Amino acid sequence: MKMKVQNFYEPMVMKLEEHDVPQIADNEVLIKVKAVGICGSDISYYYGHSPLDTPDGKGPLYLGHEASGVVAKVGGIAQKLGLFREGDRVAVNPVQQCNACPACMRGEFNICSHSEVIGVSANGCFAEYVKVKYTHVYHIPDEVSFEDAALAEPLACATHSIELLDIRLGQTVVVYGTGGIGLMQAQLAKAAGAGKVVVVARKDYGLNKALECGATHVVNNSDSSSKYYAADVAARIMEINGGDKAPRAIVATSNMEALQDALCVTGGCSTIVFFGLPGPEDKLQVPVLEAIQSERTLKFSWLAPLVWNEVFEVIASGQVNLKPIITQRFTLEDAEKGIVFMKESTEPKIKGVVLFD
Repeated sequence: MKMKVQNFYEPMVMKLEEHDVPQIADNEVLIKVKAVGICGSDISYYYGHSPLDTPDGKGPLYLGHEASGVVAKVGGIAQKLGLFREGDRVAVNPVQQCNACPACMRGEFNICSHSEVIGVSANGCFAEYVKVKYTHVYHIPDEVSFEDAALAEPLACATHSIELLDIRLGQTVVVYGTGGIGLMQAQLAKAAGAGKVVVVARKDYGLNKALECGATHVVNNSDSSSKYYAADVAARIMEINGGDKAPRAIVATSNMEALQDALCVTGGCSTIVFFGLPGPEDKLQVPVLEAIQSERTLKFSWLAPLVWNEVFEVIASGQVNLKPIITQRFTLEDAEKGIVFMKESTEPKIKGVVLFD
C-alpha cells in the first residue's frame, strides 16, 4: 500500500513522493493523518538553520510533528490492552521518551536524552500515514476538531510554561509575543486566574489577535504610529497595574530585547518564565544583587511533560480558542509552499496548518 509524503532532503529541497505505508511494530499505532501544524522548527529545518536529530543531522526525512488523525492499525500490545481501535480520533505526542533513564524516572520526560522525536529524528507527519508508539497517542474528545487537535502539541508546551509561571488569582501577567504560543499563553494565563493579561509585541496585527484571544491590554513596543504604542513599556505596565510592576511575565519570543525587557517590567518577588529560543550565543544580563534583594524567580520552559490531559480539556471547554490562531491552511501537495509562505510572506499570519481532507 502506497501513500503520498513530503520528503525533506536538504535545505530548501523537499519533494512530493509516493512511498510505502509504514509497517508498525507491536508497540506502535498507525495513524491516518488528518491535520498537521507547521511549526517554527519545521521552518528552521527546511531553511537549514537547525540540523535534524538524525545521525548525520540531515534528511531524507518526513518533517511535521504537530498532528492529529484517525487510527488505521493497532499494534499487538495496544490491541491486547484494549487502548485503541481502528477509527479512533487521536492526537500525537511527538516526543517519545525512553521511560528508563534517571530523568524519566523522575517524571522529567522533557529532558530525556534518549527521546525519539517524530518529524525530527524519525519520519513525521507530512505524510498520509505515520507510525507512533502507542504510549504517545492520545484520544481526543468529540468536541475537539482535527484542526484544533493538530495544535495540541504546541498548546501542551504553552500549558507547561504557564504551570511554571505559578499564577495567583487576580495577578497581572505580561506576555511577550503574539505567535501561536504567545496567544495560547495569554488565554491560559486568564484561565489560570490572571486578573489582567498584558500582551507586548511589535505589530498591531498580532496585538489585535491577542485582544480577540482575551487579552485585557496590549502594548506595541516598536511602532510609534500604533494606537497601542508605548515608548516606555515598564511605565505602561505600572500604569495598567495600579502603579506597581507586574508580578508575572512570560516571554514567548526569541527576541533578546524582549527577554531583557521582562526583567524591567517585573518587580519584587516576581516570576518570569523564558520560553522563546534565542541564539546559542545570546546572553541574558541579570543584575544579580537586585535579583537577590527583590527575591526574583527566573524559570526556563522546555517541551510539555505531564500536561496532555489538561490540553484537551481546555480546548473542549472553550477556555482556549484556537480559531483566531490558525490563519493559513494548505494541502499536503502544497506543504513546501506553506513552509515558505510562513517564513517569507509579508501577509499577516500566525499559524499555518496542513489539512488532508
